[in-house]
Amino acid sequence: MAAAKTGPARHFAGLPYNRSVEPTTRRLLKPSSLASAWQRLRGRAHDRSLLDDLPRIAVPAKDFTTLSGPTNYRETLLALIAGAQRRILIAALYLQDDDGGREILSALYDAKAARPQLEIAVFVDWHRAQRGLIGKAKSAGNSALYRDMARRLGPGVNIYGVPVQRREFLGVMHLKGFVVDDTVLYSGASLNDVYLQRHERYRLDRYHVIRSRALADSLAGLLTEIVRGNPAVHPFGPGRPPATAAIGNAIIRFRRLLAKSRYQFAPGKPGSGEVGITPLVGLGMRNNELNATILKLLARAEKHLVLFTPYFNLPTPMRKAIGNRIKAGCQVTIILGDKTANDFYIPPDEPFKTIGALPYLYEANLRRFCRTFQKAIDNGLLNVHLWKHDDNTFHLKGMLVDSDYALLTGNNFNPRAWRLDVENGLVIHDPENLLLGQHLAELDRILEHARRLNNHQALDAVESYPLPVQRLIKRLARVRADRLVNQML
Repeated sequence: MAAAKTGPARHFAGLPYNRSVEPTTRRLLKPSSLASAWQRLRGRAHDRSLLDDLPRIAVPAKDFTTLSGPTNYRETLLALIAGAQRRILIAALYLQDDDGGREILSALYDAKAARPQLEIAVFVDWHRAQRGLIGKAKSAGNSALYRDMARRLGPGVNIYGVPVQRREFLGVMHLKGFVVDDTVLYSGASLNDVYLQRHERYRLDRYHVIRSRALADSLAGLLTEIVRGNPAVHPFGPGRPPATAAIGNAIIRFRRLLAKSRYQFAPGKPGSGEVGITPLVGLGMRNNELNATILKLLARAEKHLVLFTPYFNLPTPMRKAIGNRIKAGCQVTIILGDKTANDFYIPPDEPFKTIGALPYLYEANLRRFCRTFQKAIDNGLLNVHLWKHDDNTFHLKGMLVDSDYALLTGNNFNPRAWRLDVENGLVIHDPENLLLGQHLAELDRILEHARRLNNHQALDAVESYPLPVQRLIKRLARVRADRLVNQML
């Protein structure tokens, strides 16, 4: 379904498609609310100042490129690997043992053979690498591929397993970003068939290429100086890696180190024709710079906020902040996948597995949220768009704030990302609106296959879900475990 030319992407450029919607000031005139309004305004000013004071890396806008889709992502990554001269550092949740993953791994070995001086390191989650796919037979996971290629092709392509916790459900390595020489390819996508559109199906994400030595050095520094070499982190070479239990204490110390770590760079002041980029890393609930900055970005939004998330399960602080923006008259657009575009969705005609209930749980969350803000949906202050394109899946994350701030991240904006996983992101400050055209073009491409949700009742009710899903949801609600489950998703 094509996006209307007067839709949210046009509004983001300052052309509202519902001109009757204006931020209301009536509530500020009530004496009973003057004190609370003043406190809100003081908080907004405080957040604005802190956000504007973020240290930044100056990057010419001409060196920032938004890629058009997964095929372009694959082709760009392969071209960068083939042309690398000094270093290739890859951080992703996983590199899969399938055609897409093997293509990338083979390209890395070819690059090393052609230029032996190349530094090549891939960082993946320790637990995810050593298990099979959820719902499939038990296996050694992707690490078997890594060991096999290391035995056959020799050393030089080091793949490190990064444990964030002693159990996968308590936290994973969710850092993103590929550094090739002085170029950063940043995406929330991992490396497998669907992310790379190796065959017909694809999983849509966001993809950006930034040419900046300072940014590349900063992202690389965390991986090489903090992660690689830590006693908790081990390469998947020809031999067997240690058991997780044997490095349990090292993992605890490593998590504490990650929680205190920051990207290092010499800040500069962007000039004309440049944007400012701030790399951030976050882990846990305390002193998490990424979480804190996400809330500042939300508080900063005055005219329009666009949020991308694949799994609708917002952390409480984010949900409250978005509600405050709606109440303040900011137009909020949330773009997420239809439940059938969720990577955990199982068609009703296939055998049910418990993991297949997740898309329905997310839809139930969305229905409750939209019911709460139905009036805002009616008057155009809240626009929820559900993406669906054939049997492809949706994995977008990030934010666009007014026309001068953006966030690129792998953060799913859920309680798990907020509390358990190590996450990173790039905050982009663009006061001259130099990247606005790219943002709008990206929005138009995404909205081409999205529909606006006009009423919460348009979402399926629990009673219409497959019977195993109904039983699970009702059982969780009966013992009040649904909230606990949401905190772990």
